[in-house]
Amino acid sequence: MATERDDSLLSVSVRLDEKNYLYWSYVMRNFLKGKKMWGYVSGTYMIPKNIKEGDVVLIYTLEANNAKIITWIDNFVEHSIGTQLAKYETTKEVWDHLQRLFTQLNFAKQYELENDIRALQQKNMSIQEFYSAMTDLWDQLALTESTEVKACGAYIERREQQRLVQFLTALRSDFEGLRGSILHRSPLLSVDSVVSKLLAEEIRLQSYSEKEILSASNPFVLVVPSKPFFNHQNKPYTKVGFDECSFYKQKGHWKAQCSKLRQQNQAWKPGSQS
Repeated sequence: MATERDDSLLSVSVRLDEKNYLYWSYVMRNFLKGKKMWGYVSGTYMIPKNIKEGDVVLIYTLEANNAKIITWIDNFVEHSIGTQLAKYETTKEVWDHLQRLFTQLNFAKQYELENDIRALQQKNMSIQEFYSAMTDLWDQLALTESTEVKACGAYIERREQQRLVQFLTALRSDFEGLRGSILHRSPLLSVDSVVSKLLAEEIRLQSYSEKEILSASNPFVLVVPSKPFFNHQNKPYTKVGFDECSFYKQKGHWKAQCSKLRQQNQAWKPGSQS
């Protein structure tokens, strides 16, 4: 009879190395809980030291499950790490050893992640790309938090506020107006709500930018050359001063008072020639 294959092992797609303990432990913990075997790691299910009559079947079951979990763990760690596990008999001992081994590395990883978050800037990324990059760092950092801390509502609220500040601070100056209005809201919006507003603002800014580019590429300006106005003698009108004669262009009198103009008119009257 063929042995039944456990396809659920395919759900564990990560192998433990020196850098990914946080993620590996998260995946393996959920895998064991799904198998209803996390009690072997937490210490709920333990092989009794004093075996009583009638406990033989229970002991066999506990030992079989314990060996199965250790085999699973050994299959999903690097060989150099797996060789260190041979000296342990129970699943809890194996898990505790790995936790102790990588505790100091976790602190270093936390320090590295917090520095990466502070250094991350939007620059040329879209809002969605920037949000994805920041979320990846936040999720990795959350894996370093203890179960007790995650159960504290005040801490979770404070963490969300800190994430909002980190995200808004790293945005481009294009979003300065919206950023200011969000920071002055009370109560503060969630990060997801802010991202939704930023996506809408990004679309608006892109539309405005496209219109500006279109205007710059089609500089159609109607230029009308200035033409002087002409009088009935087909001579252009020109500006004259307040006290300037428009006939002889002399100041001190107007055209109606110009004696030279009157003399010229007299000379051209019929019968004025001698």
